[in-house]
Amino acid sequence: MAATLPLLAGALALGIPAAHAADGPSRDTLAGTKPAWATAKADKGATSDSSQVSARVYLAGRDASGLAAYAKAVSDPNSASYGKYLSAKKTQQRFGATKAQVAAVTSWLKSAGLKVTGTTQHYVSVTGDVAAAEKAFGTQLHNYAKGNKTYRAPSKTASAPAALNGAVLTVTGLDSAPHKSTHSDTLPGPDAVFKNSGPFSSYYGSNTASTLPDAYGSKIPYAVKGYTGKQLRAAYGAGTRTGKNVRVAITDAYASPTIAFDAQTYAGKHGDAAYTSSQLSQVLPKNYTKTKECGAAGWYGEETLDVEAVHAVAPGASITYVGAASCYDDDLLDSLNKIVDGHLADIVSNSWGDIEANQTPDLAAAYDQVFQFGAVEGIGFYFSSGDNGDEVANTGTKQVDTPANSAWVTAVGGTSLAVGKGDKYLFETGWGTEKASLSDDGKSWTNFPGAYTSGAGGGTSKTVAEPFYQKGVVPNALATANSAAGNRVVPDISAIADPNTGFKVGQTQTFPDGSEQYSEYRIGGTSLAAPVIAAVQALAQEARGGKAIGFANPAIYAQYGSKAYHDVTDNPTGSGLAVARVDFANGYDATDGLLTSVRSLGKDSSLQAVKGYDDVTGVGSPAPGYVESFSRR
Repeated sequence: MAATLPLLAGALALGIPAAHAADGPSRDTLAGTKPAWATAKADKGATSDSSQVSARVYLAGRDASGLAAYAKAVSDPNSASYGKYLSAKKTQQRFGATKAQVAAVTSWLKSAGLKVTGTTQHYVSVTGDVAAAEKAFGTQLHNYAKGNKTYRAPSKTASAPAALNGAVLTVTGLDSAPHKSTHSDTLPGPDAVFKNSGPFSSYYGSNTASTLPDAYGSKIPYAVKGYTGKQLRAAYGAGTRTGKNVRVAITDAYASPTIAFDAQTYAGKHGDAAYTSSQLSQVLPKNYTKTKECGAAGWYGEETLDVEAVHAVAPGASITYVGAASCYDDDLLDSLNKIVDGHLADIVSNSWGDIEANQTPDLAAAYDQVFQFGAVEGIGFYFSSGDNGDEVANTGTKQVDTPANSAWVTAVGGTSLAVGKGDKYLFETGWGTEKASLSDDGKSWTNFPGAYTSGAGGGTSKTVAEPFYQKGVVPNALATANSAAGNRVVPDISAIADPNTGFKVGQTQTFPDGSEQYSEYRIGGTSLAAPVIAAVQALAQEARGGKAIGFANPAIYAQYGSKAYHDVTDNPTGSGLAVARVDFANGYDATDGLLTSVRSLGKDSSLQAVKGYDDVTGVGSPAPGYVESFSRR
């Protein structure tokens, strides 16, 4: 299913006014560097001076506020600067850090006793003991209780010398809580085979479960075996577009060792165009880290889904997979920076994230800076909105996911998709599933409609202010749910995500006998929706004559309410909707029996897909007019 990451998020204002200390040399505070969980009540005392710290000092560049302003201007269809993108080199020259700034920051860190371990145009990384870190950043480091564990964090907001003239954007690593992302835990890795059991429908409603109990007053269809590119292209109005000459990048952690074989095999089996020699490429780190902690093998399925979904919907687009060295934010940021620094693509699909409660403003600032640099170059970032609805069932607290909550990315929500005979689009609901199992006597569904299992992530951010493009479109009740001033609401747009109406994917997996074989299975989640929307954007960019769309949200909202979108609701047919599903109890064959269940559609926790904008599907899903609408922009 989908992805959920760890860290921070938000569209923090860059270029914060300096706050000067009352004694000693003047210092500028680095807002957000003391995490919210580092409270006086949780304080367990000072961290040992000899404990080691690894940190990154991110550089604000020449003109942080100017960067944000220009990123907005080139992305807004109502701006005179719309589409006037800069090259990567010119973007760095205009907004990046100067050599003098890098030298000054490096000198300051060394003078405090820290060892500089790396320098890029974005940050300076350092290591050293706690005493040196405290001296450098003007704060004591204490140990704090967080849940049932204890982590190090600054006892007050960190700061940098005012003499650096605002050269420092933020510092990460002073707190030791994990900052990592996750993909969906339901995506099988190649180390353990996963297969779907039949019966199946080949298209929605093609095979009725006539021997199973009714649901919502009628017989229901079996779940589809897994939609293919041909069906998805028809549903979202691809027409004759293929994404030719458009570059799409995909970021995840690690890299599947069988991706080339799997992708080519899958394309051949399902009528997708064969990959040309240079159409699929990878940009990978020299070394991988934290492979056990991050569950490296589990990320292989994520990469496979992302690559195959993009190619299925946009078979002419080139795909560059940029793998991170680990699932930690520093490494994921490095992957995003590689794309921006080298302008490796115009469209970037990202199927990973975490809950907003795990975000920290320091990392949020670092992420948003990358997204703003990308916007200036004409690069758009698409993030899955999550697979746990309002997150209450998962965390006990209503919240959104991050970095999908950033005001500088396109958050992609999820739907249940019904494609009928002849690849005809029938309907979509907001993705949200309730599951009930077949009774022992086979005559009823136990506790129908059953318990909530998963659904598209969405809702109102608690930390990110309402962006300009959502004003006048997002209902006031959603925007002001957490603040009278209005906050960011997720998602922006949506596409197929429900695993019960999901996509067929092919991957090399390990079978019980130890052999590694290519096999196929149906999968879903907003980890599917994100690459599908990225592929649709590739088609739209082709329709635009190849000119980059860039950060797409202002353009997406500018078309709100038009025929460019399917206005997705939870009750499109006027009655309850469900499919029957049969699964292998052991996940791969019938040896241990079969499990039969009914999966209700359009039941996403407390979130509802209604007419107009909603926090399950955003403005809706792409309709046949969407792709060609960009030819007029």
